[in-house]
Amino acid sequence: MNCQNNDNKCCLAEVLTVINVLQQNAECSDACLETCDRGFLGCGTTTFTCNTRPVVLYTCAGNGTPFSMPITRENVVCGDEGVTCSNVFRVEKVDGCCATFRVLAENTDDTTGTIPYVTTNSFFTMNLDCLCALRCLPDTFVDCV
Repeated sequence: MNCQNNDNKCCLAEVLTVINVLQQNAECSDACLETCDRGFLGCGTTTFTCNTRPVVLYTCAGNGTPFSMPITRENVVCGDEGVTCSNVFRVEKVDGCCATFRVLAENTDDTTGTIPYVTTNSFFTMNLDCLCALRCLPDTFVDCV
């Protein structure tokens, strides 16, 4: 898909805005709709409060491969030897055609699977003109957001 012909940018900005507002006003609900733009963060039967709807991003030039970023703020590139990257993000801000995301890392200390991600101090801003799709992962709790 050519970024200049991306007609999805407005709807994706709207979905990301909904996710961002929900995260800012996180409350747990038992309803089970599984869409990216459902009007609540659902926790099912867990005992913690959900505060994040993790997303995976797909860019126009990515050929179906999820977009990934390093989990550190160091000047490194995904694919370099020893660099840990993630393709799971938390929406932090949406401003028109731009969105700021926090990189989430796999929680290797979680043996129960209830808190699958941890925050990083790695952020990036993406021009939504080059975003062609997003996939929402199950709502969860992420510490320190």
